[in-house]
Amino acid sequence: MPISSKIGVCAGLLMLAALALPASAQTKPEAAAKKLYCWNNDRGERICSDTLPPEAVNSAREEFNARSGLRSAEVDRALTAEERADAALAQAQAQVDAAALETRKRTEQAMLATYGSEDALRRVFNERTAIVDNNIKTANYNVTSLREALAAQLLSAGNKELAGQKVSDKQAEEIRQRHNELLAQLRLQTAFEHQRQTLEVEIAETLSRYRELKGIVPTQSAAVPAPEAAKG
Repeated sequence: MPISSKIGVCAGLLMLAALALPASAQTKPEAAAKKLYCWNNDRGERICSDTLPPEAVNSAREEFNARSGLRSAEVDRALTAEERADAALAQAQAQVDAAALETRKRTEQAMLATYGSEDALRRVFNERTAIVDNNIKTANYNVTSLREALAAQLLSAGNKELAGQKVSDKQAEEIRQRHNELLAQLRLQTAFEHQRQTLEVEIAETLSRYRELKGIVPTQSAAVPAPEAAKG
């Protein structure tokens, strides 16, 4: 039967339970494997029992050898669904971080083996920079052209309205389409400019890491930007 007690009585109950076992039973393997469990209930009361009720299965508990009274195990409480999800996420993130670190090591080794000089590494970035710059240039041209065309259409529609003429449905639809095209090109322009800024950061970080791996000490002129000329 379950035995309930306060914290200070648990140890005594465990010892009494061990002493109460018959000598013949103490020598049997199945008796030696008998366990006593102690846990706290919802009210914080210490409960000790030779059986573990269903409501205590997920609770933190201590397990004792019924024959010797010695603690044989300590079991943490079961995690909640949210805690299990957090633990799984943390484990997955740790795996991703470890893979990223390993990838970085391999990339750095390949970088050292592939590029014998900083100039060779810069040439690769120059190719990427040229592509992004060309995209920005094209977007700028498209934005300017679409804005001018839209302004001309709006001016034409405005003049018609001032003259008391009705703006045709076709012209109104063309103005809407031109406006949507302009908005789309503005989004592209912003995205390309963001890519350029991100690339600048990547270039600076990669070159800095390359110099570090090569043991190259940057010159003072490279480490400290030159001051701008004073404006008159």
